[in-house]
Amino acid sequence: MTEVKFAIPKGSLEEATFKLLEKSWTKVNRKSRTYRVYLDDPNIIVKMLRPQEIPTLVAEGLYDVGITGKDWVGETNSDVEAILDLEYGKIRLVIAFPDKYHYKTLDEMIADYGKKKKTLRISSEYLTTASKFLKQSKSYKKYHGSKDPLIVTPWVRLGTNKNVQIHLSFGATEAKPPEDVDAIMDVTETGTTLKQNKLKIVDEVLTSTAHLIVNKKSLKDPKKREKIFDIVTLMRGAVHGRKYLHIYLNVEEKNLKKLLAEMPSLKRPTVSPLSEEGWFGINTVIKKEEFHKLIPKLRKIAQGLVVHEPRQILELEEIKRDEEN
Repeated sequence: MTEVKFAIPKGSLEEATFKLLEKSWTKVNRKSRTYRVYLDDPNIIVKMLRPQEIPTLVAEGLYDVGITGKDWVGETNSDVEAILDLEYGKIRLVIAFPDKYHYKTLDEMIADYGKKKKTLRISSEYLTTASKFLKQSKSYKKYHGSKDPLIVTPWVRLGTNKNVQIHLSFGATEAKPPEDVDAIMDVTETGTTLKQNKLKIVDEVLTSTAHLIVNKKSLKDPKKREKIFDIVTLMRGAVHGRKYLHIYLNVEEKNLKKLLAEMPSLKRPTVSPLSEEGWFGINTVIKKEEFHKLIPKLRKIAQGLVVHEPRQILELEEIKRDEEN
């Protein structure tokens, strides 16, 4: 059998990733203090890595599949296929600077520093993304043309525009202004940490979630493609499963039509006669968001409601069509 190498993220995405893996496969084993993870499919070789590294390693073909933030795919300019949004690890990448500054946007700050010929310093982990964002600013184009901002790291300096600098941050980015830098580009979920450090958000650069990414050559390999789509099918099923509820209930024949008219479902509900004449069992899947609206109606016309959260909802026909395309 063909083996597929699968890189999963260590760090902030780790816990949510393991929860999804546990819904996707029946066994997920990880020995303490190791980076190896074992699924019940021995042909999927899993290793934990930093999410920042995963896009490049998948693009280079060292791994066939990986999970990482979409933000890191863009930051590393990795030529991979982002095949499935896993819908967790949502973050915002924002521009922030001290709330005592009068500027309302980064563009205003660039313009003011450009007029005064002051050096503007920005701190971020996202060097490529920061450079792109700066260069698309109207004020940047006006004062600095097409020059690349100077990227400053302990090992290398890239770019020719010394008047606008991006300094690599190794963490605690929110602590850098105003003494070390003038502004930051940083990840936030709620903005609370930034407010606590007397910083205000002035621009949103992007939003990102965890994605399943695939090496493009692996996707074209007939044998690997089959295994990759096994992974996609299982993980997509687990993602969908979080959004739905599987419900069972009993209803008298006189209320059956009314119930079916009121009840939303993923497909048509299964209706089965019960051993007691005049009663039917209903088995269906509904969206979680519709459950609270349904309860008042069910209380009046049905009995014996049982609710399960499905482990997975596998859209096998859809995956089959994807494979054929």
